[in-house]
Amino acid sequence: MTEPLIVRVSRRTALTAVGVVTLLLCLAWLVPAGPASAAEGPLAAAFTRAAAAHDVPRDLLVALAYAETHLDGHGGRPSASGGYGVAHLVSNPTAHTLEEAARLTGAPVASLKADDAANVAGAAAVLRARADALGLDAAARADTGRWYTAVARYGGASAPEVARLYADAVYDLLSAGFTARTPAGETIIVAAHPVNPDRGALAGARDLDRPENRTLAAAAVDYPGATWVAASSANYAVSDRPASDAIDRIVIHVTQGSYAGTISWFQNPAAQVSAHYVVRSSDGAITQMVREKDRAWHAGNSDYNHHSIGIEHEGYVDDASWFTDAMYRSSAALVRSIAARYGIPKDRSHIVGHYQVPGSDHTDPGPYWDWNRYMQYVTGGGGTGNPYTPEQVCGTGYSVIDSAALGTAGTVYLLYNSGNGYNCVVTLKKTSLGTATATSAYLEVQGKTRVTDSGDYGYYAGPVQAAAADKCVKWGGKAGSSTYDSPFEHCG
Repeated sequence: MTEPLIVRVSRRTALTAVGVVTLLLCLAWLVPAGPASAAEGPLAAAFTRAAAAHDVPRDLLVALAYAETHLDGHGGRPSASGGYGVAHLVSNPTAHTLEEAARLTGAPVASLKADDAANVAGAAAVLRARADALGLDAAARADTGRWYTAVARYGGASAPEVARLYADAVYDLLSAGFTARTPAGETIIVAAHPVNPDRGALAGARDLDRPENRTLAAAAVDYPGATWVAASSANYAVSDRPASDAIDRIVIHVTQGSYAGTISWFQNPAAQVSAHYVVRSSDGAITQMVREKDRAWHAGNSDYNHHSIGIEHEGYVDDASWFTDAMYRSSAALVRSIAARYGIPKDRSHIVGHYQVPGSDHTDPGPYWDWNRYMQYVTGGGGTGNPYTPEQVCGTGYSVIDSAALGTAGTVYLLYNSGNGYNCVVTLKKTSLGTATATSAYLEVQGKTRVTDSGDYGYYAGPVQAAAADKCVKWGGKAGSSTYDSPFEHCG
């Protein structure tokens, strides 16, 4: 580290006004800024403070968090593997970095889950603890490349090749640099830092990004473009499809976590979930984890598990930044291959989102998934309409009983489920499909508080559901500049 230049002036030197100005200018240019620049936003400043407090490389800490979540804490909601906050502190049956961060920092677990600054400080403390366990002294900590194994251990993977995949993703981001925009609108920039990582024992681990290092043998991949990494045998059922069960559907999922983290989770016997394939956001790389002949536990519905192939896509349903063109194109090529091998029609009745699976409480791939573009890549053509229907959004058992046009921008629908006595309202867009624009839907049961779903959505707002048997309802919504508000009606 370069020592700061110190300007010394004899106490006996008489300073003129010009001399004072000159000295101040020298100091302004030559004295290093403090750890948190006044220009930094709150999250950037949190990274700066946490890095200084725990003596970890600041931009490495930011890259680690970006690889995990794109710097989105998701309001304190957990990832699929139980990770919280922008830096993904984990609490699940086999990993407890969330609780470790609480011990190291003294911050309450609730704060570590939902408060960005506390979460970042907790991550810095855990990462420093990994460095201490490796014996990194102050000189070693000053070399960003020496943190590689600590970063790999932060990810918690049990298999060496997945630990390497995790750490490589962080160091690739650091080397290339990136610009991130947080949900609060803050822009955080990490300049390119070409680093030669010291992989230590992981230098000999299989590099999953190199085709020549793929394991094919008895566990050969079904799709030639994929890398094979086996899921835990506790997370899927060995079968003999299609001899035992016809494969006639493909289910599209979003991981609610990172690529490496999802692969690691499917290898964890505590997960009790898996998918046949996982697709990476940045470049569309594909890992196969369950043979197509076997039943991955992905759909939450036994019939669908018996008859479908599950494809997970890296990212989170509420963050469109993960859904890259490279991911869409790579996944679509995989779908074409699967459809050709099993005679599956390439349409939205057979290529479905997880939210369409009967009985599912999942929403993936969510409103930011561009079904139009995706199906065009799958089929080589495709229409321009909204790929969702009101029944798909509201779920099994609902039927449309009324609708109202919202100009040319969309339509708001009222549905009813005679099985449970619930109404459902959804607004489907007709224009700006795939682009987040202001859209809303609401439902008000007479005598009760109105419930509204309003936000910037790519395809629809809702579903808004409420018990309304023997009650009158008021319903409506907005798309573009058009609004519809019903009177109280549909009583009974």
